[in-house]
Amino acid sequence: MSGDGFHVHGPHDHAVEHAAHGSDGFSNNIAVMTAILATVGAAFGYLGGATQNDAALYKNNAAIDKTQAANSWNYYQAKSSKQNLAELLMTLPGVDPKRYEPEVARYKTEKDDIKKEAEKWEESSKEWNHKSDEAMHQHHQWALATTAEQIAISLAAITLLTRKKWMMGLAYGVAAVGIALGVFAWLHIDPIGALLGGGQ
Repeated sequence: MSGDGFHVHGPHDHAVEHAAHGSDGFSNNIAVMTAILATVGAAFGYLGGATQNDAALYKNNAAIDKTQAANSWNYYQAKSSKQNLAELLMTLPGVDPKRYEPEVARYKTEKDDIKKEAEKWEESSKEWNHKSDEAMHQHHQWALATTAEQIAISLAAITLLTRKKWMMGLAYGVAAVGIALGVFAWLHIDPIGALLGGGQ
């Protein structure tokens, strides 16, 4: 990095740099493991961000379609009012009811078409909301996977400093859990729901 710029080190960077210049296999293994976990964690983080963006887009589409449905229902209500007025006029004394029958029939037909359109927009809004919920759930899975990889990286740095083999096993275990969570997110599987019998 150039001298006039800033370089921010992560909590494990110094330990990893030191290990990379060391000659013992233990340190080298931890350094390689940390680099791999950082790459996997970055990929999980990217996918988590992408699914969060998808969830926001789908929620926006749901809101647009819900507005379209509301507009259609307002239009339906206006046609209902006109139909009611025409039907009322048919009941007034001295008014020929046959004069308003075509209007009543036209409003009824128009209302049916408007109702179908409003229901279509409502159904579309529900579908977008469902897609948004699914994408947000997947985002949470990616976030959990990313967090597990970050914890594993921190454990690897502690392992490097303490040189405790059991700590390395713990780091590998947490990394494996993170990778499993990432695989579940990729496959759209809810492991908790699956365990409880309601998973996708």
